[in-house]
Amino acid sequence: MNKTLGIVLIALGLVGLVWGGFTYTTQDKVADIGPIDITHEKTHSVPLPPILGAIALLGGVALLVTGKKAIG
Repeated sequence: MNKTLGIVLIALGLVGLVWGGFTYTTQDKVADIGPIDITHEKTHSVPLPPILGAIALLGGVALLVTGKKAIG
């Protein structure tokens, strides 16, 4: 279980360090005049601090290195 969690944390840490965040798009309705709908797409950016990626990476490495020693 620790090995799988360690690998997942390493992967998430690397992805976080490489991309540094993600963006998503929402649509806002500007006007609704009869059969005509006017919408506006707005892009939102969510930055991820590099320290979060580094912490996940180091935590995953620590789980892989300690193995079953941490359980008991």
